[in-house]
Amino acid sequence: MTTERTVAFIDLAGFTALTEVHGDGAAIDLIDALTDAAVEACRKAEAQLVKTIGDAVMIAAPTPAAGFEAVRLLFQVAYGLDGFPEPRAGLHHGPVIERDGDYFGATVNLAARVASRAASGQALITEPILGAAAEADIDVVPLGSQQLRNILDPVELYAVELCATQVDVAVDPVCRMRLSCQATIARVKHAGIEHRFCSLGCVAAFATDPDRYITGAST
Repeated sequence: MTTERTVAFIDLAGFTALTEVHGDGAAIDLIDALTDAAVEACRKAEAQLVKTIGDAVMIAAPTPAAGFEAVRLLFQVAYGLDGFPEPRAGLHHGPVIERDGDYFGATVNLAARVASRAASGQALITEPILGAAAEADIDVVPLGSQQLRNILDPVELYAVELCATQVDVAVDPVCRMRLSCQATIARVKHAGIEHRFCSLGCVAAFATDPDRYITGAST
């Protein structure tokens, strides 16, 4: 059956780095926490948690407004948890093929590609739901036309502000965990910039090769 849905993919930036540092057990705990948050967000937003894929969840909503609300609530939970990586998301609206509670088609594929382009803590949308963002009074920043992997034509992308940024939170440069001041185990200054760490293990890893962790975040 063909219908229309707003499809969103949300994953955890730096998940691979966190798994390497803290192990599979910590990774499973994070996936469970993300899934629980997604279930609750979808319940409140009247959206559907379609499935989990590794460290990502796929959400489908009948309208862009419901999709925005589900992602906003999920981001809100993630930002409220110490030691949780920053989420990132991509949303797109269009026709999908529904089969046994799952969705397939070009709309799903594009939403996944948009999510993969999002930076840590960022939510990206496409032009078909730009009007819904304006109606919901959501701040939008045009990012221009982007070429996405395995998508033939360039896609206009926009960053949306779904959740207020917390200025008192830092990101551990090694494992990519988000840390409040209270959860910070150690602070190290490098090249005049202070970095916060969740554990002495992350401090030791950073000390061996700081440039590795400063020049780019792991995914």
